Amino acid sequence: MARKSMNKETCPVARSVDLIGDRWSLLILRDVFDGIYRFGDIQRNLGVARNILSGRLSRLVEEGILETRPASDGTTYQEYVLTKKGESLFPIMVALQQWGERHLFSRGEKHSWLIDKATGKPLLAMQPRTRDGDELTLHDTEVRKPA
Repeated sequence: MARKSMNKETCPVARSVDLIGDRWSLLILRDVFDGIYRFGDIQRNLGVARNILSGRLSRLVEEGILETRPASDGTTYQEYVLTKKGESLFPIMVALQQWGERHLFSRGEKHSWLIDKATGKPLLAMQPRTRDGDELTLHDTEVRKPA
């Protein structure tokens, strides 16, 4: 069954999920954020089929989230690197990681941590805020849909 595109939806979440919301795309992005740039290295790390990886990488490049460049070590390989648009996904990746840390691991269970390089400490929990800097909860917001 063909997947229905959501790129005409008025909901920003639907459009975002349409582009990056599948398992492989998010894990590819995680790997690139973690410094894994080559096709073969990404494939080995994820254990994903070549055709699936190729398709997801092509789409991420086509949409301007990743770009290719010659390998930084001077070999004939190419690397997949984040564009500015791709780098702007950083808060989303942090939010997913922090949500997973809070809800998907038992107390004391080992997991990876995202740390601030300058301090060596984990990041503070991400929290939506008002324009004045006050914390917001779900109950403080509403979605306004186009007429």
